[in-house]
Amino acid sequence: MRKIYFPMGHNCVIVGDEVKKWGLSDQIAMDDQSGFKYERQVGKTGGNRMKLSLVVPCYNEQDNVRAFYDAAVNAFLGCGYEYELVMVNDGSRDNTGIELKKLFYEKREETPITIVQFSRNFGKEAAILAGMKHAKGDLVTLIDADLQQRPEIVREMVQILDDHPEYDCVAAFQKERNEGKGLSFFKREFYRLINQMSEVEFVNGASDFRTCRRKMVDAILSMPEYHRFSKGIFSWVGFDTYYIPYVAEERHAGKTKWSFWKLFKYAVEGIIGYSTAPLKIATVLGSFTSLLAVIYFIVVVLQRLICGVDVPGYATIVALILLIGGIQLLILGIMGEYIARMYIQGKQRPIFIEKDVLTSETNTKKQIGEK
Repeated sequence: MRKIYFPMGHNCVIVGDEVKKWGLSDQIAMDDQSGFKYERQVGKTGGNRMKLSLVVPCYNEQDNVRAFYDAAVNAFLGCGYEYELVMVNDGSRDNTGIELKKLFYEKREETPITIVQFSRNFGKEAAILAGMKHAKGDLVTLIDADLQQRPEIVREMVQILDDHPEYDCVAAFQKERNEGKGLSFFKREFYRLINQMSEVEFVNGASDFRTCRRKMVDAILSMPEYHRFSKGIFSWVGFDTYYIPYVAEERHAGKTKWSFWKLFKYAVEGIIGYSTAPLKIATVLGSFTSLLAVIYFIVVVLQRLICGVDVPGYATIVALILLIGGIQLLILGIMGEYIARMYIQGKQRPIFIEKDVLTSETNTKKQIGEK
């Protein structure tokens, strides 16, 4: 996978030949509002009407869905191409579903919008997949509903793809992280570890926030795996990806859904899903333990035959049993993770179940039918 980074500092501006070197036009700058600003000549894509789908997973976002809609509409005023919103309610426990329905019936005539309601909470990965399946655009953007990822950046992503047909995806990575040192250390070590174990490359700081061409979306949809890890899927399918920095804003409302434990499980999901290294580590660990046992046995025999020393047995035996037992349980646990994934995949259960789907198109058909 080809990745191109744009290594700019904060509040810097690059113009002229320096920009041409990157194959871009006009001026590129960083600012505090959008994180990355990409400006091109006005009217350059005036005749290019591309269809864009914004996929928005929602979980307990009752106070954010309307604010997100307003921000998206304002961001795409005068954009010159059609776009739609695909908002997926991932079994929220608050009034997110009610707010989404209200939004749909109020705005369906103004903006193409699709509302997908899950029967229960299936997780963000399932919501992303469902949104991609319902998206009709030639370009598909994944963006959160909490407005930490500004819709204005999406418009800039579209401009980059429009100006550079050689890119298949524009992805955003966080330039600055407003998080504790412990969490930052955990994420940094996770990326270091998984890049050592996995055959595909994971970009440190890269998020699900990205805009992909239809061919990349179709490739992602062709992957039937039940345990989905988007960061791994994006890397595995390949395609040329251009990375831009952005500054995550404060949440418009509500609290983050991610805890340390959820992040840990997500990290394990990524390692198990995209690497067989844990199985190899278990093999090496078992071999090393067996070698130590053989060496210890030889030492005990030599001490007895040559020095006539009796090695105290009870404490040593207990320690060895605990050590070997712990290693065996660790290896069984690692194997169990892989076997469990095969077991669940073999059941071929759906990744998600849709309780209800509202689209502007189906609603229009109903209205015509009633007349």
